[in-house]
Amino acid sequence: MAIWNTILSNLPEVAGPTQKRLSFKEKLKWTSIILIIYFVLGLLPLFGLGNNALQQFEYLSIILAAQFGSIISLGIGPIVTASIVLQLLNGSGIVKFDLTKPEGKKMFQGTQKLLAIFFIIFEAAIYIFMGGLSPEGFAGVVTQGHALFRPLQFILIFQLFLGGMMILFMDEVVSKWGFGSGISLFIAAGVSQSIFVQAFNWLPGPQGIAGITYSVGAIPALFQSLAAGDPTTAGIKIAALISTVLVFVMAVYAQAMKVEIPLSFGRIRGHGIRWPLSFIYTSNIPVILVAALMANMQLWGRLAQNWFGPNWFAVFNDATGSVTGGFVYWLQSPNIVQNIITGSLSSFHIGQSLVYMLFMIVGAVIFSIFWVQTAGMDAASQARQMMSSGLQIPGFRKDERVLERLLNRYIWPLTVMGAIAVGFLAATADLTGALSRGTGILLAVMIVYKLYEEIAQQHMMDMNPMMRKFVGGQ
Repeated sequence: MAIWNTILSNLPEVAGPTQKRLSFKEKLKWTSIILIIYFVLGLLPLFGLGNNALQQFEYLSIILAAQFGSIISLGIGPIVTASIVLQLLNGSGIVKFDLTKPEGKKMFQGTQKLLAIFFIIFEAAIYIFMGGLSPEGFAGVVTQGHALFRPLQFILIFQLFLGGMMILFMDEVVSKWGFGSGISLFIAAGVSQSIFVQAFNWLPGPQGIAGITYSVGAIPALFQSLAAGDPTTAGIKIAALISTVLVFVMAVYAQAMKVEIPLSFGRIRGHGIRWPLSFIYTSNIPVILVAALMANMQLWGRLAQNWFGPNWFAVFNDATGSVTGGFVYWLQSPNIVQNIITGSLSSFHIGQSLVYMLFMIVGAVIFSIFWVQTAGMDAASQARQMMSSGLQIPGFRKDERVLERLLNRYIWPLTVMGAIAVGFLAATADLTGALSRGTGILLAVMIVYKLYEEIAQQHMMDMNPMMRKFVGGQ
């Protein structure tokens, strides 16, 4: 254990600010810098890259905040995978961390970082050796197994390792010096870029249903299809735009729902506040984890077929790159609205939709429960935070156990119901065929809304120094 603690304490990390509280301008500066660096890294191609079999997974690249073929091809995948694995181990009791103490939290965070570094190396090797990203002039591991140890492959792995480590440290910079977290920021940036391209891109895309070539963007394609007298394509584009707007509205409405608990300041008689608990208590974290898990399963299914051939886990069509069978096929979300418009809706599509929705909801609930336990959002941690801010329940004695009992009435129901709601909303959004996929839009809206709340709170504290004493105690 002493050796393990020594390793964790010597892991490289981004130094936190020396002052207790950063100003609004300082946080905005670092958030903007990291965002610009992220976009620049996404434009840097891998040196020596030949075949890019991952470029067909556009949806996966959005969820993983990756740009396949660039130096950040891994995206946030290793970080999220490490978080999923560690939460499952901690939640099942196989590995136990005492998250009520600072030492336990520090060990948990250090273990998660070490696990993330391991997955950066592991996933980089898997991407290269299983044919996802092949060196120039290299046909693939299946037909040219003798070329597995080409030096160019290790050069590609090293580049992916550098990109993964940069994403890891950029996430730390945003968490310590900016607003929110780097993971959320990168996802929101990728989704926003994808929505803009899919809505306004006027460049020609593949042929439409009537054999006519329309623009990639939904808005130009809508007017082109109306001018060409193609009501089917026009209906699909209108449905996609309406679905996108509805997802935005529902996500903002669900995010704004709160349960407010009246509390009073023990030191200031007659004054109190309402402590808000969001209906979606764990925010977008469960959806990020479930979406990343599904993205990884699809990606690993493709890589497994490159190595072993078609198998029970996944069967891909080599010509189109689409999933045609296996377990991963049931985790695809069919476009129900488009199927209805084109008259191709079948009972199989309905069954596939139900399996997809069930997986999203159950996964969101599981990850939501684990996140509450590991992120200090349980009733005991919240009661401790309220007590440290000088808050108590009006009419009750100042006791942490009283606060904890009251919070337990709200937190666990909100954890489960909020996860069910966000899982259902994400699945429904995906099934409607919204631009950039519904899950991506939902994540972006929730991330931006959370970011707005944090920026507004920071601005309020900058303008009202007395508020810091009530809320933050700093």
